[in-house]
Amino acid sequence: MNGLVIIGAGGFARETAQAVRDAGGTELLGHLDDDPALHGTAVDGVPVLGGCDLVNDLPGARVVVCVGNPRDYAARARLVRRLGLPTERYATVIHPTAAVSPTCEVGPGSVLLAHCALTAAVRVGAHVAVMPQVVLTHDDVVEDYATLASGVRLGGGARLERGAYVGSGALVREGTTVGAWSLIGMGSAVLGDVPPGEVWVGSPARRLRAADAPARDELATRTMGGPVT
Repeated sequence: MNGLVIIGAGGFARETAQAVRDAGGTELLGHLDDDPALHGTAVDGVPVLGGCDLVNDLPGARVVVCVGNPRDYAARARLVRRLGLPTERYATVIHPTAAVSPTCEVGPGSVLLAHCALTAAVRVGAHVAVMPQVVLTHDDVVEDYATLASGVRLGGGARLERGAYVGSGALVREGTTVGAWSLIGMGSAVLGDVPPGEVWVGSPARRLRAADAPARDELATRTMGGPVT
């Protein structure tokens, strides 16, 4: 069986489904979600086929994992690890209104939604969520599992390390690094490097507290040399 399966049936998954339909050329088979109340229903006209592990019964389908929110932005990494699929199973979804220059790279399992822009030599890793109207400028690096909420702007040469979450409308100064599994609050202005595993908010952004437990757990897993796929 060919086509595409979207893991998750929440807001991000629904937006991704619309991007797939807008792009055309790919059969959207449906959503997989672990909420049994959704099984057998349809979300925006797209069927929810069953739980996430049903992906193993669809060996010919491409997959994209679309879960996570600011309260648990490590969910995508955990689910990819749980599914254990080979890299070649993962699709990359790019909305037709996204502007991606030929010098940019976008990894497997990543999603670029409407009207985002990648200008020159931007590198986006695997399983990255880029929401509408995000702007990534020259030489930015966005590592695996990062999330950029709508309207985020990164100056040239900025880096988002693995799993970083940048809230809606936030600005990140050129040459600045946001550490792994840190969270930047919506509307914040990041003017200096952010350490891993912290929450920063405000303009200019300052440390608020440590990141929540799911993000800290992911950070500890990688630091301790555990599974990091």
